[in-house]
Amino acid sequence: MGHTSLEKIISLQRNPKNIRNLCILAHVDHGKTTLADCLVASNGIISSRLAGKLRYLDSREDEQLRGITMKSSAISLHYQHGDQEYLLNLIDSPGHVDFSSEVSTAVRLCDGAVVVVDAVEGVCPQTQVVLRQAWLENIRPVLVINKIDRLIMELKFSSEEAYRHLKKILEQVNAVTATLFTSKVLEERAEKEEKEEKEEESGDQVYDWSAGLEEVDDSHLYFSPDQGNVVFASAIDGWGFSIQQFASIYSERMGIRREVLLKTLWGEFYLNAKTKKIMKGAQAKGKKPLFVQLVLDNIWSLYDAVVIRRDKEKVEKVLTSLGLKVSARDSRHSDPKVLLGAICSQWLPVSRAVLAMVCEKLPGPLEMSSERVEKLMSVGARRFDSLPEATQELKTAFLQCSSSEDAPVVVFVSKMFAVDAKSLPQHRQRPLTQEEIAQRRELARQRHACRTVANQTSADGQGDIGQSERSAQDGHPTAQMEGLTLKESKSEEEEGAEPKETFIAFARVYSGVVKKGRRVFVLGPKYDPAHALATLPEGCCFSSDVLPELPHLSCCSLDRLYLLMGRELEELQEVPAGNVLGIGGLEDHILKSATLSTTPACPPFTPLNFEATPIVRVAVEPKHPSEMPKLVRGMRLLNQADPCAEVLIQETGEHVLVTAGEVHLQRCLDDLRERFAKIKISASKPIIPFRETVVRPPKVDMVNEELGKQQKVAIIHQVKEDISQGRLSDTLHVDSSGLVTITTPNRLVTISVRAIPLPQEVTCLLESSSEVIRTLEQMNMSMREGKTLDISSRTTEAVATLKARLEALLQGRRWRNALERIWAFGPRRYGPNILLNGMDSYQRPSPWQCLNPRDKPTEASAAALRDFDNSVVSGFQLATLSGPMCEEPLMGVCFSVERWDVRFSAQEDDDSMNRNNSSESNADGNGEMATGRRPEVTSSSDCYGPISGQLIAAMKEACRHAFQAQPQRLMAAMYTCEIMATAEVLGRVYGVLGKREGRVLQEEMKEGTDVFTIKAMLPVAESFGFADEIRKRTSGLASPQLVFSHWEVISSDPYWVPTTEEEYLHFGEKADSENQALKYMNAVRRRKGLYVEEKIVEHAEKQRTLSKNK
Repeated sequence: MGHTSLEKIISLQRNPKNIRNLCILAHVDHGKTTLADCLVASNGIISSRLAGKLRYLDSREDEQLRGITMKSSAISLHYQHGDQEYLLNLIDSPGHVDFSSEVSTAVRLCDGAVVVVDAVEGVCPQTQVVLRQAWLENIRPVLVINKIDRLIMELKFSSEEAYRHLKKILEQVNAVTATLFTSKVLEERAEKEEKEEKEEESGDQVYDWSAGLEEVDDSHLYFSPDQGNVVFASAIDGWGFSIQQFASIYSERMGIRREVLLKTLWGEFYLNAKTKKIMKGAQAKGKKPLFVQLVLDNIWSLYDAVVIRRDKEKVEKVLTSLGLKVSARDSRHSDPKVLLGAICSQWLPVSRAVLAMVCEKLPGPLEMSSERVEKLMSVGARRFDSLPEATQELKTAFLQCSSSEDAPVVVFVSKMFAVDAKSLPQHRQRPLTQEEIAQRRELARQRHACRTVANQTSADGQGDIGQSERSAQDGHPTAQMEGLTLKESKSEEEEGAEPKETFIAFARVYSGVVKKGRRVFVLGPKYDPAHALATLPEGCCFSSDVLPELPHLSCCSLDRLYLLMGRELEELQEVPAGNVLGIGGLEDHILKSATLSTTPACPPFTPLNFEATPIVRVAVEPKHPSEMPKLVRGMRLLNQADPCAEVLIQETGEHVLVTAGEVHLQRCLDDLRERFAKIKISASKPIIPFRETVVRPPKVDMVNEELGKQQKVAIIHQVKEDISQGRLSDTLHVDSSGLVTITTPNRLVTISVRAIPLPQEVTCLLESSSEVIRTLEQMNMSMREGKTLDISSRTTEAVATLKARLEALLQGRRWRNALERIWAFGPRRYGPNILLNGMDSYQRPSPWQCLNPRDKPTEASAAALRDFDNSVVSGFQLATLSGPMCEEPLMGVCFSVERWDVRFSAQEDDDSMNRNNSSESNADGNGEMATGRRPEVTSSSDCYGPISGQLIAAMKEACRHAFQAQPQRLMAAMYTCEIMATAEVLGRVYGVLGKREGRVLQEEMKEGTDVFTIKAMLPVAESFGFADEIRKRTSGLASPQLVFSHWEVISSDPYWVPTTEEEYLHFGEKADSENQALKYMNAVRRRKGLYVEEKIVEHAEKQRTLSKNK
């Protein structure tokens, strides 16, 4: 197929029935970009000879150097399938785990996905991740098993061994899909059971033991060659096929019906030569399956003839039997792969197999499911049926994908990406017209004539006079050339004044027609359509004079529309519904992603699902301090251009860049230096995150001797030592059990707090349920303010599940009724720490009251000291945000408030504890304080007054001292590390892991190969440079994939010193062996400028000379 014109693509955009929006998903190095090259070459955009070598959609220099894709790129392709013409909007996405956020941005805009799996490596970690992302976005996948040539050339498999191997890979992929499907069915089953429980039970009811899996038809979900959703390919050699192609070939040749071949070409069927029938049970009877006999044997014999043996006669026979013609240049080429590519590209072109499968099996924009539409429009805890009627009516516009003039325009922008301003169509160098070419030719001739005359006169010895005369007489050409040069220099200056980087929004039109210059609403993620519809007048226009200001709503005009063509952009005037496009001029209105619409009834789309957690932090500063404004601007642009990167300014004033991994960090720093800031910058060593926690007192010491009561004695000794050093004042008391009692400086409030370690399962549950806890906090806050929220049943169920799981995990005497006494979660009100109300005198409303909205909090249940309730919570939030060890957030700690006494004025001393703080009598207390020290009056009714401030500080200090009264530990962030390595380098891999505190969990050999898959845990603190070191030590034969997994307690005590006689004997008096926790803690304290207790010089001795003093 030749190169497709822009006019043709524009005409195809108007037919949503024949549009396919698809992305290519896979693990890193499984051949996505090579496959994309083959598909791009089918449209004549690049040469088919360069497919796989050019990597056309990898337009960045670092992508070409590293050989991996780092960003998702889109291109529009034209394909004719039968008598129908299709427009394919193809998005190539990265496979490296650091760039999985780019996959999320691509998946949101698509209706289908091509999942690529390496035939040797099979299902890898990132394959599972992309299948889950496709599942979460409700898009349909098809499968391409790539690199089958490796089974022939590297593993030396026979065709039958290859068939068994391919079957196993299909089973692995289907197992991942089955897991996702089962979890969905079980969720729906749980919802159904909950509804049935609410209904009245009949006497004859029998319990249904089925899980619901038997009733649901899941046959269409799985990948099977006979369904037509699997293609076998080798993209680098340019061939690929589906069973349908071979069924068509052999139905004509053998006279067997095509439908029969479609059912029997894949599976345990064989051809009985005597009876000329297709029979079952190939493996049991030791026969060759049809797939091996009719398909794989042909490919194996082709490779044998062309690549392995280079048998020219056999090649000629193959070409004759297939009816193909190969150029003499290809047949004589020294590289046999060139001849193989020439044969395969005519016989089984991969582009034809993949694009035909895409057109037949992937849905178009018109086939979008109503379930997906509702999921996109239901943000947070809101149910779809609780949205305003005008909003629910938009669902019809989505499903119809209408491009009529009156249809509402709905566009979703998934990311902003930066392009060089010179590459925009309006700045592209346009071809010269014939008149301009003739004019330039004439000017060049005149200039040449002037030079010739000047040379002649200088040769005659009259250079100066002649030159002046000539320039006076024939000044026109010279003046013209000077003018031309001036114009050119001016245009260069103008170009230099323009911004070098401009932002394009990567978007898709879901409804309506987007036209150039049209004004639309920009809806922020917190925009509420119900509030907007109540505020805005009906049929409001976009003029800023009339439009009232609304939170999270702004207006903008779509200045420029672009067709995304890989490395190039083409300008468009309008784009109908169902298409992917680029929009220019939105950088001032959109940060990373947004929803655009012409109607205020449209809700913002649900946020993107990012699989990678940004965890690697570096502090960035310019080499020259005067260039700080450029750095700030550059980091702002980088934050906008990268979906996953985060930019923070810490309390210390440092500019911090947070990225998903080491490769992502390197790319961001390179972008900052070369594209956005364009200055020399210096980046700190990675800022490694830690968490602080407490553990139960150990029962044995460091040499496994029983401690007995030594722990309590140690606490008493610590307190006595603190008092002797003047650290504790008369306002602070720590008893032997670890209970800390603190009084505010004005002696009005006394509070007692105890720190208790949470069970590990509870900590993990709280950390994974942060979104549910945040929703719970919002629901409780709205109930306290008297507002009503329409909560979806799914959200209520999530909260109820969290409560039930917490109840099951918090067992024992210590945690009796703890669930109802939860005061707050922290830090930031949704973290993995708990504030517990341990007082019988203070009855707070239950945090789970939102599950029973009918039971509204009454006056009786309101707290007696309600005004200062927030002060206690604020102190707890501050304490959990930065712990005492190295100012890192706390994790897995429960603070129990066991006493809280507040005393106001002397007149109210007796009864103030039983009354509300906001009562008027408190404002009239004019007596002296109960302590008799201060004659001033403190108005306790003002919750922002001095009492609340001092209570916040006191609560924070009480939590910190209670934390220090327990055995303290650091928690390190851990990576899950998956390494694929061959047997000969296995020992070197283990060596690198051991050196970096790694822990091997599992090692298994891939069946039929000599490749081992190693699963290990590695601390984030030890991971920097790990990938490079492994590649160097193994000569590139092993490559790791690092994904953030969890937080793990470092077992060693950072404050440990030998106390018993056995410890002194074992560790020595200094005990100067390596303490990993202390090393990490001191490194963090040193970075933050905190005091580090270390001896610079130990046991110094006077220097001695070798010679004696004379």
